[in-house]
Amino acid sequence: MAEQFQLRLADSFMLAPAVRHMAFERADGQPLAFVPGQFLQVHFQYEDGKATKRSYSVGTVGDGTSPVERIEIAVSYVEGGAATKLLGGLDHGGLIDASGPYGRFCLMDGDQNQRYILIATGTGVTPYRAMLPQIEALMASRGCRFVLLYGARNEGELLYGEEFEAFARKHEGFDFHPCFSRGPRPNPRPHDRVGYVQAMLAELEPKAEGDIAYLCGNPNMVDASFAALKEHGLPVQHIRREKYISSR
Repeated sequence: MAEQFQLRLADSFMLAPAVRHMAFERADGQPLAFVPGQFLQVHFQYEDGKATKRSYSVGTVGDGTSPVERIEIAVSYVEGGAATKLLGGLDHGGLIDASGPYGRFCLMDGDQNQRYILIATGTGVTPYRAMLPQIEALMASRGCRFVLLYGARNEGELLYGEEFEAFARKHEGFDFHPCFSRGPRPNPRPHDRVGYVQAMLAELEPKAEGDIAYLCGNPNMVDASFAALKEHGLPVQHIRREKYISSR
């Protein structure tokens, strides 16, 4: 059930030139219960006093069984954006109003598939970071495989890339493929791909009987990947989507 609360900024750092990782704690000292894949809403006002809000996926790594003390999000800076002005200028210890958690972009207990295809661009990779303990548990309990296709223009915009690479090295059932749309990075790695994430789907040979796909990020990528997966025969109920739309 969604709650309303204040968050206090406890830590932050730049993940990329235009993306800030922000770690909050609830001002009332209470932990936050959430299911990996859910999001929070940040509430504020435009300069004219009109109320507005923005949604951010919770990126805190957790298994969903116990509340977390720190609520981590990744914030993209939008030139002239009202949320950018609020969050980009927030000092450590600063307070914001929030509510949540919301959403159903989560791994589901009743699934019986053999493989998950996780697709993301930009900050759309954040919910998959939160899911890592669940992914580890599903590989152990059901023998599931996971493939993460993550689209970025270049290496500097690859968020949490080293974390996903470390997880892939540790777990044979997890494949991580950064997909660089502006050409290869200076020192390419064997698992890298060049091009848009939706163009990489044919390499995976998606199959209706064994795969479930999650799509999160840029709306154009989500729509293109959704169409490509349907062409490969995946039923609509096996393609789960969350679109990230930049708002001023």
